[in-house]
Amino acid sequence: MTQEDTIVDRRPAEVHADERPVLPTELVEDRGARGATFFGWLVAIGLVALLTGIVGAIAAAVDYAATFNWNDVTGNAGTAGTIGIASGAVLLLILAIAYYNGGYVAGRLARTGGVRHGFGVWLIGVIVTAIVAGIGWLAGSQYDVLHRMSLPSLPIADRTLTTGGLIALAAAVVITLIASVLGGKSGQRRA
Repeated sequence: MTQEDTIVDRRPAEVHADERPVLPTELVEDRGARGATFFGWLVAIGLVALLTGIVGAIAAAVDYAATFNWNDVTGNAGTAGTIGIASGAVLLLILAIAYYNGGYVAGRLARTGGVRHGFGVWLIGVIVTAIVAGIGWLAGSQYDVLHRMSLPSLPIADRTLTTGGLIALAAAVVITLIASVLGGKSGQRRA
């Protein structure tokens, strides 16, 4: 027997990392981590659409049952402000619930790094929102459907609306970030 024909008995400590066989559980974990963030984002967006539709249907039913007078709202800025604040709070609650669940799904699918995947869910949401807003800005008023409709106007100055919109945007960004990271952390499997 020559030296090439002899079998070298290596102990597990001597096996190099690239020569170590990949276990099936490691393949499954790696496969789950690849799309976890994307699927978490899909869950978040789906929940936003679903919950917004449900709340909109409830609001329409309440508006119909209460015979809400829109002319009174436009004449009284305090009532309009209260409705705007309540609507904004409900929307922030919907976003928090949706992004928490999206982060949870991403953390659960990835099994490890839940915080990282929860942040990824939020980041995809921000990027897609920025792209859609950019497309809307480029399209301009040519495709502005709300401009063509005759909607009641609020007797509130544009500067006040802009300030309130920026505050609502900042609150939405912060709340969705916190919710998705917490969801990812809670969805992460414990070792």
